Amino acid sequence: MDQRLLAWARAVKQRKQIPYPVLWLFTDATRGADPLRAAARLPKGLCGVVFRHDYALDRAAIGLELAKICRARRLMLVVAGDARLAQALGAGVHLRGGHWPGPQGIELRRRRFITSSAHALRDIRQARRAGARVIFLSPVFPTASHPGASALGATRWTGLARQGGNTPILALGGVTGRIARALPAGFCGGAGAIGALGG
Repeated sequence: MDQRLLAWARAVKQRKQIPYPVLWLFTDATRGADPLRAAARLPKGLCGVVFRHDYALDRAAIGLELAKICRARRLMLVVAGDARLAQALGAGVHLRGGHWPGPQGIELRRRRFITSSAHALRDIRQARRAGARVIFLSPVFPTASHPGASALGATRWTGLARQGGNTPILALGGVTGRIARALPAGFCGGAGAIGALGG
């Protein structure tokens, strides 16, 4: 667990008086981290969890245990790409590029917290139209999740984040406590991480 990243997140939350979690754990079955163990170590009330594990055969069972941990630790939980599972878990929904995972998800829009990923300006605009409350813009830095993919870098990331309007833009991709300070305080509403929070 990257303690410097946790300290950075606490400072962001205090400075901006943000009502939503400013630091999010993204679960990732391919990177090997145990999402239950990682979530159980997150500070109460500060963080959220984006539950992916898309192709795990026991995804629903993991989700049930994860939802229990999140309730106990006051962590917000959103489920990526599966509105039915999100509803079953009493969780929010994480959209990919601002797109709803089927028509059954749209009915949750007013009742659940909605997040979205974005990789370009068109994704940011689509996520805003879809009702996302926060948008994760990535990859801001090189990341093991997408080896070899070109990163936005802090300058380009900032230029895109300015287009978010009233929707907070959070950084995702290679974010650690050591380099989080390179993110612009005026436009960064928080961050998501895998390795920095899963260890």
